[in-house]
Amino acid sequence: MLTGWKKTDDLDFLSEVPSVPLQQTLRHLQGAFSNFFAGRAKYPRFKSRKTSRATAEYTHSAFRYRNGYLTLAKMADPLDIVWSRPLPEGSTPSTVTVMRDAAGRWFVSLSCEDVVGSDPAPNDAVGVDAGITSLLTLSTGEKVANPRHERRDRSRLAKAQREPSRKTKGGNNREKARRKVARVHARITDRRRDFLHKLTTRLVRENQVVVIEDLTVRNMVKNRKLARAISDAAWTQMRAMLEYKAEWYGREPVTVDRFFPSSKLCSACGSVQEKMPLSIRTWTCACGITHDRDVNAAINLKAAGLAVSACGAGVRPQRESSRTGLSVVKQEGHGVTRDGARAPNHR
Repeated sequence: MLTGWKKTDDLDFLSEVPSVPLQQTLRHLQGAFSNFFAGRAKYPRFKSRKTSRATAEYTHSAFRYRNGYLTLAKMADPLDIVWSRPLPEGSTPSTVTVMRDAAGRWFVSLSCEDVVGSDPAPNDAVGVDAGITSLLTLSTGEKVANPRHERRDRSRLAKAQREPSRKTKGGNNREKARRKVARVHARITDRRRDFLHKLTTRLVRENQVVVIEDLTVRNMVKNRKLARAISDAAWTQMRAMLEYKAEWYGREPVTVDRFFPSSKLCSACGSVQEKMPLSIRTWTCACGITHDRDVNAAINLKAAGLAVSACGAGVRPQRESSRTGLSVVKQEGHGVTRDGARAPNHR
């Protein structure tokens, strides 16, 4: 069908580009429909050429890479590229993807085989408690401040978002105003991603076991007072980075069940407080120890994660609560797992 389309008057522009990206697009469409009919995805949607990320994928037969110069099919000269990093030594790209984002910026991504260098395995373990005021609180007591990238550029973003409404629909000035909004969003996204990459890489390289909490961000953003701050923190993206980097470097990520009472549990005596609203940042246990809410939660996460790492899923210390006289396991009935699934109740 693709060959016939190129011969029609309406679609003759398809002949101006190489055939490989068009064929790859049809393969992606076939995969989308296969996932839809198998029940793994929703019905494929049309993408806007103006606002969505436009991509063109070239297989090995449609490009030439020699001595750091990349030439695509139907191009006489190589692309003028500012490389962000050198390719792995001795590797040959198998696929080249050319992308244009909503801000009008062009990127080239090359797929090639590479082996991540193995760092010496440390013996340290760390519990990580995510928050808003402090993006991360570690079991060591360190607090990583939240950069609040979206909040820092909020006035600039609001000013740019007012401009398109003053322009004529369909005009060039409206398109320029739209791109200006997209550039502000791109600036926020790039800074956030760069910060998270540096932070997660440091955590994975310095610790053999990284314990995090299974947060339901999808439900948490329904709180209209905190939705913007939670989205700006990008906890889901940070967790994904931690998990795949841990796999790269041979580390062990442990996910604690969301119902584990990390904030209400005293890390010293094991008693569980009845209530712990978000407004309380420090609290004093009946045993006389005053806790920082976030640091105490990170310490409890680390202890639960080490128990899983050593003994298996669902293992928790059989401590007696000073409030009820029941063990923590019997009160909560939720476990900790390596893959984030909830362990069965142990009653």
